[in-house]
Amino acid sequence: MKVKNNYFDYIIVGSGIAGLYIALLAVQRGSVLILTKGSVDDCNTRYAQGGIAIAMGRDDSPELHFKDTMAAGDGLSDSDAVQILTDEAADCIADLITFGVPFDTMDGEITLTREAAHSVSRVMHAGGDATGEHIEVTLSRCVRATSIKVLENCLATEILVKNGKVDGIRHLDCRTGSVEEYGCRSLILATGGAGRLFKYTTNSDVVTGDGIAVAYRAGAEISDIEFFQFHPTVFRLPGVAPFLISEAVRGEGGVLRSVEGRRFMPDYVAEAEMAPRDVVARSIVYEMQKTHSDRVFLDVTHLPSRLVTTRFPQIYRFCLEHGLDITEALIPVAPAAHYLMGGVKVNSWGETNIHGLFAAGETACTGVHGANRLASNSLLESVVFGKRVVRATERIASGEYPVPSPVVDPYCLPEHDLSSTTSPMNLPALQSLMWDKVGIIRAGKDLEDAARTLAAWEKELPEPSDRPSHELNNLLVCARLMTEAALIRKESRGAHFRTDFPNSLPEWRRHIVFRRNRVG
Repeated sequence: MKVKNNYFDYIIVGSGIAGLYIALLAVQRGSVLILTKGSVDDCNTRYAQGGIAIAMGRDDSPELHFKDTMAAGDGLSDSDAVQILTDEAADCIADLITFGVPFDTMDGEITLTREAAHSVSRVMHAGGDATGEHIEVTLSRCVRATSIKVLENCLATEILVKNGKVDGIRHLDCRTGSVEEYGCRSLILATGGAGRLFKYTTNSDVVTGDGIAVAYRAGAEISDIEFFQFHPTVFRLPGVAPFLISEAVRGEGGVLRSVEGRRFMPDYVAEAEMAPRDVVARSIVYEMQKTHSDRVFLDVTHLPSRLVTTRFPQIYRFCLEHGLDITEALIPVAPAAHYLMGGVKVNSWGETNIHGLFAAGETACTGVHGANRLASNSLLESVVFGKRVVRATERIASGEYPVPSPVVDPYCLPEHDLSSTTSPMNLPALQSLMWDKVGIIRAGKDLEDAARTLAAWEKELPEPSDRPSHELNNLLVCARLMTEAALIRKESRGAHFRTDFPNSLPEWRRHIVFRRNRVG
């Protein structure tokens, strides 16, 4: 590898909150390169409306935040990881404030709101429902003021591993088509999740599972990838791209109504609109089936108009641009793909089973979210474990390479009978297949059909040569992993629900981990 002038202490792949925050901490310790396949501002962070959960209210505590997070994880959250999340939150939030993130305040105190499955109000926000945008803009501005090198329009295509240790990264320049390599001491994957797997999604176009796919190909372990969270309330009108209607709208008192105008959530669960996301999403699906409709409605017309317009300015403006004044009219909504709980398996320091390879943010599976993420824990997880990644890399600088023990007998992707013909593969076909057969409500037969189709597509897919073909390959890897994991887990737990195994079973209170046997 040519590393002269192309070597960095840290290479970070991705420019969301995790990547930018890690870069700002790492630049104090060495040279830093950020690789991002779009512009530095292309990421899911900027679309995060809800905010960041932190126990700072008078009626709150880290212990209560811990309890709520563990309950949401439905038996699969790692208690040590959750303890770290809640105990180290304040320190990381202080960093964001120091960097200049303008969290909303009232009378000199940061304002907090409540979201589903939280016991109390503990969600910080910025600009009402523009939290992600404010964080992204602030951190990217700070990055530009440092010596951090940023390469835009560069897609990571392969992790280079030598003698069991990370040696660097190979990437495609999406503008010129050239392939280049950079060497590094520590490689951090922060590319987000895989939300573009599904036909209806809140995710940006760049969220194509790149970090998970390249990590898997390099021999890293992938855990809990069957658990994908579908947001219950996403704007649904023909011809209009999906737009997230924040969880906080229900937290402020919004209620769900059928197309017939009837409030239906109390029929399904005692917590009604404040039930966990997976419960609300499935309830909406059942209600849409009952009423033969593709949507339900979110009603905030009974709330004070000033509260609606000031607390949710982006949502109010978006709906108004599409002919709806939500202070007077109902918001048409339906569930859509939102957040991946699983990903590249890491320990409590963000370390993978490969020396020098780390993962953070939605790319990583830290064990915090378990089977179902608690609302607004994702941005917090990004900074808390991002900071621990940087602390862990200091050991590499000193020549120490502690790495978690690999999982014993991990799962491998199985072979399938590919004798039956399948339709040609393209992105819409993949997204429709995943939505129809590996979506909110799953069944064994559908999962088996999807697994065979995906395996056939993988065999037929040509070698990627440009950004779209690389992204399609990466999504296909993630789709296969997710579908096979969903087939293996013969129960329902958290965001994973199977009609043929509708109950949670104690023997499945364990993690499904995949590994491709390749570490160079």
